[in-house]
Formats: sequence, structure tokens, C-alpha cells
Amino acid sequence: MQQIEEPRPRRKWRRISALGLVLAVGVVAIAGRSTWPFQTIKSASAVSAAPTAIPVITAKAELRDLPIERSGIGTVTSLNAIDVKFRADGQLQHIAFTEGHDVDAGEVLAQIDPRPYQAQLAQTEAAYQKDQASLNNAKADEGRASRLSQTGAGTQQAIDTARAQVAVLTAALAGDQAAIDMAKLNLEFTTVKAPIAGRVGLRQIDEGAIVHGSDSSGLVSITQIAPIGVLFSLPQRDLPALLAGQTHADLTVSVSTTEGAQHLADGKLGVIDSQVDASTGMVRLKAYFQNEDRILWPGELVTARIRLSIERSAIVAPSAAIQNGQNGSYVFVVAPDHSVSAVTVKVGPTVDGYTQLLSGVSAGQEIVLDGQSRLTNGTMVKPQLRPVPATAGEAS
Repeated sequence: MQQIEEPRPRRKWRRISALGLVLAVGVVAIAGRSTWPFQTIKSASAVSAAPTAIPVITAKAELRDLPIERSGIGTVTSLNAIDVKFRADGQLQHIAFTEGHDVDAGEVLAQIDPRPYQAQLAQTEAAYQKDQASLNNAKADEGRASRLSQTGAGTQQAIDTARAQVAVLTAALAGDQAAIDMAKLNLEFTTVKAPIAGRVGLRQIDEGAIVHGSDSSGLVSITQIAPIGVLFSLPQRDLPALLAGQTHADLTVSVSTTEGAQHLADGKLGVIDSQVDASTGMVRLKAYFQNEDRILWPGELVTARIRLSIERSAIVAPSAAIQNGQNGSYVFVVAPDHSVSAVTVKVGPTVDGYTQLLSGVSAGQEIVLDGQSRLTNGTMVKPQLRPVPATAGEAS
């Protein structure tokens, strides 16, 4: 029987087909690997080209009633301050006050030895009584001379002499009364009393010393503490506003420490000086304070703030948002798409960290408060709105 063999060409074709399949898969794999790095580079370029938003702190311009105030360095001054001096000579027997304490008007401060003045008063009173007796006798003589003259037994000369004696003794009696009054006054001066109410300072003399009315130094100084005044000055350009404000009502004045850290007291403007200092261009003002808590002290330096008027519904923004450039003041305004643009503004007075914007910005617009150094027109930002305090404070 003859065997039939499988043809060899078919087996060879199978080998070629398998080899071709392997080569095709390899080509596809190589092609896939060759395009992957380029896709990665393209994606990275796209990411780096996208703009990065800059984080900033923002606030909104708003409407507020803005108090228009002016300030200046002032000096607390007493309305009355005196140096109590002696009006009688003698030995200082007793000091009745305590240094640094308050005294009332008429309160006894010291006592000078009164005995010499008591003796002088007694002497003048005795002289008065003597002249009073002589006057009574002279008046009796005048009466007798007048009756004798009416009966023809006396002369007119006797009447005239008696009348002259009465006049002389009447004048002497008036002089005696004046001497008595002076002696009483000198005796009263031996008791030293406070002429005003206030606080006494350090005593200038000790008990037992001999004092005279002509001494240059006194007993003690008394300074009125309540009420009290504050003297301060403002530039002459504020004078029209001061005069206009004073015609409507008393202008309020508040004082604080010189660095402004502590509010001290509130008072009223009392006096605008009658002239401007030609050398400085300043006008002096005086305000009054009740000072019942004794927080203001004579000679103390303070910052005085006077409220001239109130600007109603003013557009204000935090002062930190205001930038200064070659063309003036400007702010960065945030658009709805979070891009910023520099807007020129005209500014008004500054009040406790808030500045009035007279033009350029409307109420409600969001402006950049912090982070302006990295911004230009068109910069994209990531805003964080700062909470707004309830009210503005005092003007600067």
C-alpha cells in the first residue's frame, strides 16, 4: 500500500505566518512606546502654562458716618492755681493740712501766734472807749452852752467851741473804729485759710518758723483739679471749621495719652484764642473737663481730639488698602472673575484705620487689603474676605 505524505510547503507557510504575527505585534508595541513620552511632555507644558491665583486678603468699601476730627498735643492746666502766702507776721504755731490732700475753700491750713494781735485789738478798743466817753462829755457841754445862749447867759463863742470839740472827738472815734477793724483783720490773718478748693502740694515751711507777710515763699500751693482745662493748638486752616461748628453747638473734645493707647476723658471746647500765633500759624484752644475721677493732672501732656462735624454716609475703606504711586493714591479692585485692576482714588480724612474714598470706588466693591506687592493689572487672585468691625472710631 502506498503512504501519502503531507506536503512540506504548508508547514513552512505556518512558520512564516507565525513569524509575521510576532513582528507585527513588536512593531505596534514599539510604536506605542515611541509616542508616550511626547504625550507626557505636552501635558506638563499645558499645566505650567495655566496662571496661578495669588492668595490675598480683601475687604469691601462701605458706607459709614465718618466723624471729622482734628488732633493736637495739649497740656492739662488748672483753672485756678495759687501759692498761699502769709499776711501776718509771727511764729507758725500749727499746720493743719496734709500734703497731697484735697481742701475746701475756707478750710484752715495753719495758725500763726495770735497773741500780739489780740493785745493790739484790746488796745484799740480801749482807745475807742476813751474817745467815746470824751465825745459824750463834749456833747453835754455843747447842750449846756446852747441853753445858756438862749437865756442870754452864754456867748456864741462858747457854743462854737463846744461844737468844734464834738466834731474833733467824733472824728477821733471814727479813727478808733477803723483801728479796731484793722486789728480784727490782722488777728483774722493769723488763721491761714484756703482761698479756693483744690489739692494742696508739698508744704514750703515747717511749724515753729517765724514768718512775715513780705516773705517770697509761701505756705503751700493749691491747685484746682476739678473742673480742669486742656490747652492745645490747631493749624489756622482749621479755624473756619472751628468757628462754624461752635455756632451750632458746643464742640466735643476727647483726650487720650500722648501715644493714644488710653482714652482719658471727654469734655467741651470752651475758648478759641482771639488771634493766631504769627510765628507758628497755630491757634490756641482751651477745653474744659469735669475731671471728677481726677484722671487728668495739671502739667500732663495729652493728645486732644476735637470733633468738627460728621460726614454722613461716606464711602470708606481700610487704610491698609490705599497704595501710593507716581500718579497718586490707588487701590486694587477685585473683579467677579477674581482678576484685579489698579484704580486711582481720591482720599479724604482717615478715621481709626479707615480712609474716606471721595472718588474711584463705589460702596460694596471688593478691594485688596493685603498682598498688593505681587499684583499687577490682570493678576488672578484667590481672595479671602476680612470680617468688618461694627463702627469706625476717632479721627486722626
